[in-house]
Amino acid sequence: MRPLRSAPPLRDRLRSCLAAVAVLTASAGGVLALATPASAATKTLYVAPNGSGSTCSANSPCAIPQAKTKVRAINDAMTSDIAVMIADGTYRLTEPLTFTSADSGTNGHIVLWKAASGARPVLTGAQRAGGWTLHDSAKGIWRAKVGTGFDTRQLYVDGVPAKRASHEINRSDLTATTTGYTFTSSSLRFLDNLARSGRTEIHGIGSFTDRYAPVSGINNGTITMDQPSWDNNTFGYDPLTQSFRPGPMSIENAYEFLDTAGEWYLDNGTLYYKPFPGQNMATVDVEVPRLQSLVRIGGTYSSPATHLTFTGLRFSGTSWLGPNTESYADQQTGAFISGTWNRPPDALTSCQIGCKLFEATRPHWHQMPAAVQVSAADHITFTGNRFTQLGQVGLGIGNDANAHATGVGLGADTITATGNVFTQDAGGGIVAGGIQQDAHHPRDSRMTNRNITLSNNLIHDVALDYRDMTAILLTYAAGATIAHNELYNLPYSGINIGYGWGANDVGGSPEYRNRGLYDYQPVYSTATTAKNNHITDNYIHDVMQQMNDGGCMYSLSASPGSTFERNYCHTNKGHFGFYHDEGSRGFIDINNVFRDVGQWAHQNAGPTQTTGAQTVTDNWTSNPSTNITDGGNDNVVRGTVVVTDGNWPAGARAVMDNAGIEPRYRTLKTGPTPA
Repeated sequence: MRPLRSAPPLRDRLRSCLAAVAVLTASAGGVLALATPASAATKTLYVAPNGSGSTCSANSPCAIPQAKTKVRAINDAMTSDIAVMIADGTYRLTEPLTFTSADSGTNGHIVLWKAASGARPVLTGAQRAGGWTLHDSAKGIWRAKVGTGFDTRQLYVDGVPAKRASHEINRSDLTATTTGYTFTSSSLRFLDNLARSGRTEIHGIGSFTDRYAPVSGINNGTITMDQPSWDNNTFGYDPLTQSFRPGPMSIENAYEFLDTAGEWYLDNGTLYYKPFPGQNMATVDVEVPRLQSLVRIGGTYSSPATHLTFTGLRFSGTSWLGPNTESYADQQTGAFISGTWNRPPDALTSCQIGCKLFEATRPHWHQMPAAVQVSAADHITFTGNRFTQLGQVGLGIGNDANAHATGVGLGADTITATGNVFTQDAGGGIVAGGIQQDAHHPRDSRMTNRNITLSNNLIHDVALDYRDMTAILLTYAAGATIAHNELYNLPYSGINIGYGWGANDVGGSPEYRNRGLYDYQPVYSTATTAKNNHITDNYIHDVMQQMNDGGCMYSLSASPGSTFERNYCHTNKGHFGFYHDEGSRGFIDINNVFRDVGQWAHQNAGPTQTTGAQTVTDNWTSNPSTNITDGGNDNVVRGTVVVTDGNWPAGARAVMDNAGIEPRYRTLKTGPTPA
């Protein structure tokens, strides 16, 4: 057997760089804070929750907006770093913080937004609900006035996500029509009498999709759905009406559904909540998100945001409202159909497992916007932060323009997220890269996402509302490193790399030629931007807890020079270890360990697929099952060791011991986490 390969040079350089410029130390709450050596040359500004004025000094701190203004006044020709020290407390934002080229570091120096020593500042887009009164003593429902002019899909009570009021439905009780559903079951007759049926939604979990569709109204056994939401959710693959693996279905968001402790409902400025036994509404902390995003970092391709660092902060209190207005016609991992599309008149029968008109939507899918967004930017660093209680993806890096409030997508270069915690979020942890044409075949080379480093992050209990999402998704990028992360308690896959199902690779895909996709997009003669991406030393466990058709590590499309190396995966409910899905080509899988998984290595390589040319060598597994064979589909498979009775060889033990969070960051795992 070949010996373990040495660490990738890029990671070594990253370690050396971090050691040279910063020391990571533990602060209260289990989040790492960046301790920058004191320097008389560093210009330091100070902010506090009750800050005012423009002095921004230690004795007279200012508010965050004033500190941004102050930075802009002194960053034109920097000769040293600027540090903005953020005092302890909660900063309730009334609008997202936007950082452009005007807020950036210059001359190679950084602007550092940092928690003060020992502080745990919270940047939140939520308001605290107070003034609770008992509304219905028989049902134990309380209410509070929270104001109008906003909506929310999430609520957090004492740091824990609360459940929106819902009622579970048996799919067999519904009959789909071109305009919605009909029902005759007596168990659903009460739906005809809902006071605000036009605020409800149908929520259906499928095999790899998790869909939300707004209801227009309910009357006399007929559920009329909003359009184009209904059409978009009921054709293609894994639709609401014919899921590959039907999961739970419910109708949500009506006062009448408030029948279980911990549920809530918001309408016309009044928040209703049914507390748990013993929960004191006079002291409970109820956080109501009001903002759809929290931080927006980005400029233009000619004038990007640059040299900004954020450390020791907590990002919380957002709710993405896209599903309220046009639904969430989910396709997989945060991509969804938006807008109005033609479809066959008989789509409910002819387009339940794809059809040509569905393919017209594929090049135009949108992405879920993140709470913290980075695009058209370089040398941006997040370290020691906590992304929690967010109503969508935590961190979005170089996504398509439709997922960035700045209106400019992609263009992320040298972006680093190291030593952060992502938990209790409605969407996935980190999504890096876009999915539309400019992401994989950019018109302007400055759009290319490159040199993204995601390391030593702890990501768990995310994708709570959008279960189709993963801890980390990297679509189209070059030179990315995903290393030493620990990922667990996830409904779907751990790490996904690639997109496009091979359809955007050189020469296209016979499968998608048969489906008719190339009537709506080109067959490309050049490679995509995806290459030389390295997924190493990650610890992935307890994943695939609800969804199907995934695994610990999942790939799509060609990514030459990319590696899966020294990763440790266990306990995924019998799903795949490696899953090289449609069009995956050119991956090197070496020195990985799989314990208590289903098929340890799987590929989707039918006769019309381009999947293959994987090099799978020197891996350890407790399950010998695989459909990737040496010589098949141009694959190289050698040196696999099947381990029985837990007798893992020393090489496998070394991988298991070293995978995941490195020692200097392990305080991430001991800090308090909401239940």
